[in-house]
Amino acid sequence: MSDQISLSSLDLAALLCSRVCHDLISPAGAIVNGLEVLDESEDEETKTFALDLIKKSARVASARLQFCRIAFGAAGSAGAQIDLGDAGSVAKGFVEDDKVRLAWNLPRVMLAKNRVKLVLNLLLIGQQAIPRGGSLTVDPIGEGETLGFRISATGLNARVPAAAVGLLGGGEAGHTIDAHAIQPYYTGLLARECGMTITVAPEGEAIVIQAANKPQG
Repeated sequence: MSDQISLSSLDLAALLCSRVCHDLISPAGAIVNGLEVLDESEDEETKTFALDLIKKSARVASARLQFCRIAFGAAGSAGAQIDLGDAGSVAKGFVEDDKVRLAWNLPRVMLAKNRVKLVLNLLLIGQQAIPRGGSLTVDPIGEGETLGFRISATGLNARVPAAAVGLLGGGEAGHTIDAHAIQPYYTGLLARECGMTITVAPEGEAIVIQAANKPQG
C-alpha cells in the first residue's frame, strides 16, 4: 500500500542486523568485563564473582543467539518447517528470567517457518506490554497448517505498546524506521506474508495479542 512505510531489502536486512547486535552487545560486553576482572584480580572472591558473571552472560548470549536465529534468521531453506516444541524451548530460554514467566501451550507439531518466526516476534511484542515483568501465555487458535496464536501478557501496569501497534500494520509513509522500530514492523511483514491479521487489545488485566488467518472470500 502506498500509504505504508516502504523499506528496501538492504535497509531491512541492515536494521534487523542492528537489532540482533543490540540484543547481543550487553551479554558480550559483560563477558569481556568478567575476563578483564579475572585477568587482573588476585583475590579469590573477586575471581569467583567474575567467573559467575562470565557463565551467566554466556548463557544469556547463547539463548539470545538461538532465539534470533529462528525469529530473524533463515533457520532452514525456503519453505522449510520448524518444530513448535523446539521453538518453545528457545523462547523459554530467551524470555524467562527473575521477572517473567512463559507458558507455551502450543502443540508440538511442524509448522511453516514464517508462522513460527511470527509467533516468536509476537512474543517480543508481549514482552513490551509488561515492562515491569509478569507472565506470558501462548495459546493456539485453530489447528493444522493454518494454526494461529493468542498471546496474553499479564503484569503490573500492563499496557498496549502504542508505537508497536502502528508499525504492525505497516506504519505510515514518511516515518523513519530505526533499529528499535524494525522488530514490530518486521512482525507485520511476517503476518501479511502468512495471510494473517494481528490485533492488540486489553482484556481484563492482560494485554492480548492475536494473529489469526484472514477470512476467505
